[in-house]
Order: sequence, then C-alpha cells, then structure tokens
Amino acid sequence: MIKVGLIGFGYAAKTFHLPLIEASAAFQLTAISSSQSSLILKRHPALEIYPTALQLIESKCVDLVIITAPNHTHFSLAKAALDAGLHVLIEKPMTHTAAEAMTLCVLAKSRGRVLTVFHNRRWDGDFLTVQKLIANNALGKLKVFESHFDRFRPEVRDRWRENPGLGAGIWYDLGSHLVDQALTLFGAPTSITARLKMLRENSRNVDYFHVQLHYPSHEVILHSSPFSAGPNLRFQLSGTTGSFIKRGLDPQEDQLKSGLLPSAADYGIEANQFHGTLYTNSSSHIEPTLAGDYLAFYHALADAITKGSAVPVDPVSAAQVIHVIEQAVRADREGRTLAFAGL
Repeated sequence: MIKVGLIGFGYAAKTFHLPLIEASAAFQLTAISSSQSSLILKRHPALEIYPTALQLIESKCVDLVIITAPNHTHFSLAKAALDAGLHVLIEKPMTHTAAEAMTLCVLAKSRGRVLTVFHNRRWDGDFLTVQKLIANNALGKLKVFESHFDRFRPEVRDRWRENPGLGAGIWYDLGSHLVDQALTLFGAPTSITARLKMLRENSRNVDYFHVQLHYPSHEVILHSSPFSAGPNLRFQLSGTTGSFIKRGLDPQEDQLKSGLLPSAADYGIEANQFHGTLYTNSSSHIEPTLAGDYLAFYHALADAITKGSAVPVDPVSAAQVIHVIEQAVRADREGRTLAFAGL
C-alpha cells in the first residue's frame, strides 16, 4: 500500500485527488497539510493533520506527496519532497518556469524517485476520441486543429488563480491542459503566436487567450474566453477528407463533484447529445465519445512506484508544456511570432 500525503485541501484536492485515491486499492491517504484541520477531521478522522506542508514532508510518514497548493509553491515543495526521498505528484501547471521544471526532473532522477504531473485531461473521453480519429486518418491529412476551453465567467472573483502572482491566470491554468494535449498529439511546434489579454472589468490577470502553434503542415489553435455562455466548442478538426466538431466538456469533473464514484457503470460516459459529429463532403455521422478515465492515471502511477513502470505523465513532457507557456507569454509581450526552440 502506497501511503499518500496530500498538500492542500482546495478544489483540486477535494474534486479530483481525494475520490481517485479512495477509488484505488493501491493507495492509502495517510496525512494532509492544511489550515482547515477541523473540517478535514470531520470527514477523515483517522488522518494525520499537519499545519504546514514542510511539516508533513519532514515527518516522512508517507511515500508519496501530492501537491495541490497554489502554483507558485509547486517548485519549492516538490524540491523539498524529493530531497526528503519521497515520490511526488504535482498538480498542473508543473512549475512557473521551465528551468524550475527541469531542475525537478534532474533531481528526481538523481534521487531515484517518481515525479509526475497531473495532466489528467489526457484521459478526457473527447480527447481520447480525437486521438483515435487522428490515428485512423479519419479526416485525411489534418490541416487545422482547434481546441477550446471556454466558460461564462464575466465577473472577476477574489481567488489566487485570478489574482496577480507567479503561475496564476488562465493561460497557466486552463492553457496548460490545452498545451499538454497539443504536444501529446503533435510534439513541439516550429513557432508560436499569442494573444493573452485581461478582458474582464477589473481583471488583474490574464483571463483570455488565443494562441497559435505553427507546424510545417498544419495549424493548432488554443483558445479560452470568459464570455462564452455556451453551448461551447471543445474541438474542431479540419482535414483533407473531412472535419470533426465537438461541443461540451468531459463529464468526469462534474461527476466527481457530484459524488459519483469512478467504479460506477456510468462514470466517464458522456451523454449522447454531446457526442461530436464527423463530416465529409457528402455525409455526416455522430462519432460516439470514448469513455474518459482519470483513474487510469492513478493506476499507472501506482505501477510506476511499485513496479518501476513508466510514469503516467513524463515530467520532461510537463516541463515542455511550461516552456511553451513561457514562449507564448514572450510572443504576446513582443507582439510577434517567435521561432520555437525545445528545451
């Protein structure tokens, strides 16, 4: 049994990690670091509660720490955990800079510890469906890949993701998902063009992005707006023999929030009305969305720790995500398309 220490007790911890840990027989939640000790003990009376993350790490009462604290703490906490000989799972985005991310990769390798990043949306059902369509050449030669994560949030909220700070703002938050999916499909681009804006009244950080990753034979568009009331576009793929259009988000986040267990028969299954449509010049048909499976990430993580198998997300690939994010920030700041050089 892998003993787990959870750092942070916010949205990501409660929505994603706690139910996925509890659904896996390989993990045992042992400790949490949070200031919300009374709330935690009501729900988890047998846990060890530490007031600070460093106290949890230094206790060495766990094998694996999961870092869900604000983004600007990811590097320092992951480094401390690796130095303490612990395995580490970091919520996305991995770190604020690619240099920090690569430092962690080198440190994990030297310590012989597992390091990975929770890019869970590689296991979204719609993304798995898109992967299948591309692999099967269902669209011919792909020419344009468009990926959206739009929401209707026209008013600024007082929370760390929207306030000024390292690694905050929607480009680091939702953008890291879209960048990771694009790199998983296509690898590194040749150049980047970006528009990162604060469009809402009283906005204090980036709340809109429109980023283009340029490849030799196709274009990738990554987009997020806080002014999209829906039904929102998720994917639009265009190729030489057809196109695919998909609206709506993967259901797993809402299912986990509602208390649906990953073991439920309908977990990860998208409602029929949200399935995408594959179009050709002469016909169209509904393309059923494959089942999503965030728990597959935790299964792979357990195998990586106990059997030495590949980690579910290579930390170097997560560092490359941060490198793309940084390059897009620079491209926006300089108002030009930047040639992209890998790490």
